[in-house]
Amino acid sequence: MVNKIAWVFGVVFAAIGVLGFVPGITSADGHLLGIFEVDALHNVIHLVTGLVFLAVAWKYNEYAKMSFKVFGVVYGLVTILGFISGSSVLGLIVVNMADNVLHLLVAAVALYAGFMMKDDMGGMSGNMGGNSGMGSDTAGQGM
Repeated sequence: MVNKIAWVFGVVFAAIGVLGFVPGITSADGHLLGIFEVDALHNVIHLVTGLVFLAVAWKYNEYAKMSFKVFGVVYGLVTILGFISGSSVLGLIVVNMADNVLHLLVAAVALYAGFMMKDDMGGMSGNMGGNSGMGSDTAGQGM
């Protein structure tokens, strides 16, 4: 399940990152879908976050839980800083109340996935090239 959530995070964040640059979906005053305040750096952060989660979901499954832990803590801090300042996070990205609430929800889901969900590796150890448990790596080799 953690891997599936990583796929969802990857697709959604990458899409939001791209859509943040599309006129019409993002207004001239920087509101994505007319609700969420974004700017170029905010969009790049979303895009990079999406690409990281797509990589984790596709190739690096063993890092999914750690990625959610780190991401959840970072987004939790972004949420707190956004609520405190109200209009930006450390003067780097613009935010509004809708952003702050969404960041809070995203942080909660990420923290849950990282700390509370069980691994979904299906018994795989993350060593993709190692012994699969289907027999010895030297099976069929003469002595």
